[in-house]
Amino acid sequence: MDPQVASELSKCADDIPFRAKPHHVHSTWARTFLSRPELYLQPESLPEIEKIVKIAHRCRRRIATTGCAHSPNTLTVTSSWLVNLDKFNRILSVDDATGIAVMQSGIRLYALCEELEKHGLAMPSLGSINEQSIAGAISTGTHGSSLKHGLVGEDILALRITIADGTTQFCSPEENPELFRAALLSLGALGIITEVTFRAVPAFTLKWQQTIDADTKMFNAWHKDLWTHTEFVRVWWYPYTRRAVVWSAEKTSEPLRDPKASWYDGVLGYYVYHNLLYLAQYIPRIIPSVEWFVFGMQYGFSNGSKSSAVQPSRKALLMNCLYSQFVNEWALPLHKGPEALRRLSSWLNQLPPSDPDYVPHNIPFSAEGLYVHAPVEVRVSDTSPSNPKSLTPNSRPYLDPTVKDGPTLYLNATLYRPYYCDPPCRARYYEAFEYLMHDMGGRPHWAKNFETYGAEIEQLYGSDLQKWRKVRDSVDSDGMFVGAWHRRTVLGSGPPLPLEEVELKREKVATGGVMYEGIVGVAR
Repeated sequence: MDPQVASELSKCADDIPFRAKPHHVHSTWARTFLSRPELYLQPESLPEIEKIVKIAHRCRRRIATTGCAHSPNTLTVTSSWLVNLDKFNRILSVDDATGIAVMQSGIRLYALCEELEKHGLAMPSLGSINEQSIAGAISTGTHGSSLKHGLVGEDILALRITIADGTTQFCSPEENPELFRAALLSLGALGIITEVTFRAVPAFTLKWQQTIDADTKMFNAWHKDLWTHTEFVRVWWYPYTRRAVVWSAEKTSEPLRDPKASWYDGVLGYYVYHNLLYLAQYIPRIIPSVEWFVFGMQYGFSNGSKSSAVQPSRKALLMNCLYSQFVNEWALPLHKGPEALRRLSSWLNQLPPSDPDYVPHNIPFSAEGLYVHAPVEVRVSDTSPSNPKSLTPNSRPYLDPTVKDGPTLYLNATLYRPYYCDPPCRARYYEAFEYLMHDMGGRPHWAKNFETYGAEIEQLYGSDLQKWRKVRDSVDSDGMFVGAWHRRTVLGSGPPLPLEEVELKREKVATGGVMYEGIVGVAR
């Protein structure tokens, strides 16, 4: 251990543990980025967290916080101190009558769902996975797919957050509301969220059905009842076959019924698709055929093919992310969805004006020789006044990327990394995709692999970003909780903060991914 850190610890006249280990290699879930933090810390109590922050401040160290590291960008990488909250994961109380649960912030969503189920409760909505910690889900703006729900954070009633001076502050819409709105989507830059008060609902079962059909059928239903015929709806769009899977689910009291077993869901299907994706690294032109074969085998080759099941919500709302991947997701007004997808289709498929699906794409980059993975994930939420939860004063995060005055659409362009190999199409595809999303008035999902920074982010968020920065500066004036990712995206072009971590270099790793290295306490 560094002598300065050892010296500061020796001055502590308490018996509070300092659970730290060196030589840890941190990786995102997708192994897109890695880092070697000086210390990897796993506290098990609030006094331990407060002690870590105080010692870090005295030793002039930066702190990054992580859970499952599912975000594939550089948000959690650091060469300084990395705090993992997996062992700070207890349920503190559950009120069966009101559904209000208080928990430590490191609890993973799958564990939270299991504990709530013991009390006859459930989370109102879930994203595509349940591996995240509750703090990570809040801090990055996680959402599901339903026009009756907004972000996962809309059901947070109060938070406790340990800030740079080592004290823990309480905040809610009624008490310290500015800190609450900033911490609800903090990007890990305000401090360490330590306690979450959450509003659960009575446990429910979902009957879901998914249908694969021509994408024109989806487009024709878009402004009718596509997104409202059931409570939960999501779509997977396949650009080369011009088909779409519509998954819809409604609450039911029917007995549980698992979906029929599919070859795709087993080991054989997993490796067939994985190896086809790997082959496409060298022969990209096979990707349209791979899309036709794999998803035909999974969902059916005939339009109108259906499958269904009845499952607890904590299972029904999830999907298998399969392999390491880059993800680039944007939020835009729901009504712009058909135009955005049709323009993307015209560009990817290089459609001639004579094609019945052709629309002018106006994307100033060539798609010649470009082949991308499928599907594009299509989801929705609503944080506008039509959602009653949004009417609670001081409940909207400053950095909420969703549409304020109407329903929100999310388009997620996923690119797999077979055997941790970066797809050759990434740079050009994401350049074109982000151009289109900007043109459609979109804003990026904070946890994804977007490349929109600085002045563009300021234009997208305006005064809300300024308010967030003001709160952030008030609780962490030295920048103990910020790194290079924050500087590029949300901190602006001001002078570096005393404890801000600056990126030194990146190096490709032979086994896949990029190793990050940073340094604390020097000018950029």
